[in-house]
Amino acid sequence: MLSQDIVDKLIHQEVLVDELSDEELAQFCQIANLAYRAGKPIISDQDYDFIYLAALKDRDPNNPLLKSIEPEGQVFSEEKVLLPEVMLSIDKAYLWDKVSKWIERLEKSAMQIGLDLSNIQIKATPKLDGFAGFDDGNRLYTRGDGKKGSDISRVFERGLCVFNDAERGLGAGEIVIKKSYFEKYLAHSFEYPRNFQASLIKEKTLDKQAQKAIINKAALFVPFVQLPTWSGLVAELVAKFDQIVAQVLVMVDFDVDGVVFEVINADLKTQMGANRKFHRWQIAFKENKDKAQVQVLSVTPQVGRSGKITPVAELEPTLLSGATIVRATGHHYGLVKEQGLGAGSVVELTRSGLVIPKIISVLKPMPVDIPDNCPSCDKPLVWESDFLMCTNRKSCPAQIVGKMTYFFKILANNDGFGIATIEKLYAHDIRSVSQIYALNVEYLVAMGFGEKTSMNLISQLNRSVSEQVEDWRFLAAFGVHRMGLGNCENLLKSHHLNDIFDLNLEQVANIDGFAELTAQIIVQGLASIADEFNQLYQYGFNLETTILTKDLQTLTHELFNKKVVFTGKMSHSRGDMKKHAKSIGIKVSTSISAKIDYLVIGDKVGQNKIQDAENLGVVVMTEADYLSKI
Repeated sequence: MLSQDIVDKLIHQEVLVDELSDEELAQFCQIANLAYRAGKPIISDQDYDFIYLAALKDRDPNNPLLKSIEPEGQVFSEEKVLLPEVMLSIDKAYLWDKVSKWIERLEKSAMQIGLDLSNIQIKATPKLDGFAGFDDGNRLYTRGDGKKGSDISRVFERGLCVFNDAERGLGAGEIVIKKSYFEKYLAHSFEYPRNFQASLIKEKTLDKQAQKAIINKAALFVPFVQLPTWSGLVAELVAKFDQIVAQVLVMVDFDVDGVVFEVINADLKTQMGANRKFHRWQIAFKENKDKAQVQVLSVTPQVGRSGKITPVAELEPTLLSGATIVRATGHHYGLVKEQGLGAGSVVELTRSGLVIPKIISVLKPMPVDIPDNCPSCDKPLVWESDFLMCTNRKSCPAQIVGKMTYFFKILANNDGFGIATIEKLYAHDIRSVSQIYALNVEYLVAMGFGEKTSMNLISQLNRSVSEQVEDWRFLAAFGVHRMGLGNCENLLKSHHLNDIFDLNLEQVANIDGFAELTAQIIVQGLASIADEFNQLYQYGFNLETTILTKDLQTLTHELFNKKVVFTGKMSHSRGDMKKHAKSIGIKVSTSISAKIDYLVIGDKVGQNKIQDAENLGVVVMTEADYLSKI
């Protein structure tokens, strides 16, 4: 039987599929498939399909496993489609402290728009622990990465109903199972409601239990707008926080893992806006009730792509929130010294959001072991504030592997180039991403990759070149310090991609949002990647060009610089319409407020939404009217 150690290494791509025997490969496919069907996948759909199942088909096409399980490609590896609206995550708080800081940000934004602090209104809803999706009235999509998801409209075709017998097309929500029904009829078969919820979507043919739950309206799609709410002034939230949380947690007969708080005031929501990950006017409070006291076996230093040394606590295996935890990050060595996180120490452990192992505190400190040399290249380490760093950036193996892996991760339009693949390439003298793109099937086979795997890898390289990505994402993939996705997009709104390597310190510092110190780091960082950038750029990546701010200002159409909300089913993809609108100088928003200029409506828009817009003085126009104006 495949050992847990090998399974863990496969999950983290620390072992290549070519290193497995046929029997081990089949066993891992079985383990991964069972975990997937239980609603707790251990690897991504793409890795399962592209790496493991493909390898098993190639090696042993008659393996009984291939006939007894449903290939993932028939369910979730299908082509992703743009969601009608972006589904952002929700910022999370596990302590009142963070909720309190969120409220301080609300008050600061309120003062900026002249809103009396005593008039800030808040609503709270249960945070469902289900399967997220978006219903536009015609199709139901998985949340995916928030921008693209899979079409799972089949669940409505199977008879799934909307909560409270509401109409279709109410936007974001979750597929859930009634808690009382689960405990009475399903608890003997499934460990958690989430496991059963996943079966409603992923099974090609529903079993009798799932069919019965749908017929009995115990399994439902719950749009967030249909959830019961608590609402009140911010002062009441501060005064009665614990009571409000307790009240909201029991409002619905579904599995709930927290409470979502959000601002009601439309102008304040507009003022706070959103970042790439979540809306700033919203936060989820989640309590970590499951905790454990765990002994630390050892603390292992790991080297990141930037040279930062991260301490990883190897733990006595502990069952927590349904998973066996064997390691957790110690964050940085300054904290290790301060808390006494060493071999033999005892820590209090939880799982943030029931997912990420997190050390809350060190209950029993022990002597710590601070490394003097890099575990990857053996060069002396240096302290930078609380962080222990390896400054051997050009030849440290872990940093080189980390940078190459990061490129493919950020580009996000390819599969197969995880750390195990990159480490094997490194072992055969591959030291840069440009060298990877110069490979062919013959080279890969000579390195020890299987022929089928080699063909797949080259296919994925070609895909990453031909499949369109934003130019700022391409730039961010090079991993320049201080050049995350946001800063890259900001830079390319001021200068074309081909011009940025000629910018001086003053020109970068003059861009809104870049301080002089950041500008200095960026100029130096760009110089360090110039040669690699030029070598990769010649492959002709299909880059979507960011429109320069100065070019937008030359546009003269009627809607230039106006704030627009799109709603309803359009004849064009709503995602494409939003992208195009931004490219011609229109400010696109997701919610109606008095600051919005136009509401562009398609089919199946509720009359209440139109009335709300008109009451706020927002001009309502059809899709045809909108297109005529641009």
